[in-house]
Amino acid sequence: MSAEPAGLETTTFTVAVEGGELQVICFGAGPTPVLGIHGITANSMSLRPVARRLGAEHTLLAPDLRGRGGSAALPGPYGMRAHAADCAAVIRASTSGPVVVLGESMGAYVAVVLAAEHPAVVQRLVLADGGLPLPLPPGLPPGTEPAAVIDMLLGPAIARLGLIFESHASYLDFWRRHPAFERDWSDDIQAYFEYDLAPCPGGFRSRVSEAAVRVDAVQHLAEPQVIGEALTRVACPITLVRAPRNLLDQPVPLLGDAVVDEWQGRLPHLSTEMVEDLNHYTLMMGWRGAGLLAARVAG
Repeated sequence: MSAEPAGLETTTFTVAVEGGELQVICFGAGPTPVLGIHGITANSMSLRPVARRLGAEHTLLAPDLRGRGGSAALPGPYGMRAHAADCAAVIRASTSGPVVVLGESMGAYVAVVLAAEHPAVVQRLVLADGGLPLPLPPGLPPGTEPAAVIDMLLGPAIARLGLIFESHASYLDFWRRHPAFERDWSDDIQAYFEYDLAPCPGGFRSRVSEAAVRVDAVQHLAEPQVIGEALTRVACPITLVRAPRNLLDQPVPLLGDAVVDEWQGRLPHLSTEMVEDLNHYTLMMGWRGAGLLAARVAG
């Protein structure tokens, strides 16, 4: 288990958005606000490792996106544009000026749409292992339905949302054995998974809405033109940080070199870097990865 730094001041508030209230966790109390956007089956607590390493001069605003965490009951619309509008509302409710936006995994795609459609609230983007259109799996038959593509790409992650665990301990044991976390477990990672749980008949299950995941996944995985079009309209600086290992710690990056090279050729304000010996999750929640992201956010 990684060593943990001292405690982090944490408060919670809500922001009025279409259909109800979006919950936001505020990490820190510094004068410089930063917005952090979590991944597709994640929640705001995934940003706490980065928030710890930003230092006393920053405050990290981390909304629970619709269908997740404290916003689990907030209904649709889902999708990148809806999440971007919600995030813009969080920024406007919290500060008068543009902020640096950190997007992790699917949150990077939300961040791209946010910068394209609400440029006045975004100073620059830091994207963690996401934000560029992903190529569809090779060999797909013509006319393959988006739902089938999503099952192919996210099947195990979606299946996990329907599992019932008898206790918090059994849920944590499930994740401790996950290949992405077995070498990098920490108190912050444990708190992230505990925050994800909700009681249900028979035990506990994830608070993430499968309906939200499926709508969001279609837009950033099965319909990459949504993100591609938004990228062409982003005018602010973009920093992309990649991990060389995938969601299950496989030695293949989520964003391949060909995709990155293509978009670097098209976007002169895009800079990229690869962080050695991290996977998709430890880039964002591991000690070393979170420290590097915090450094890029601080600029």
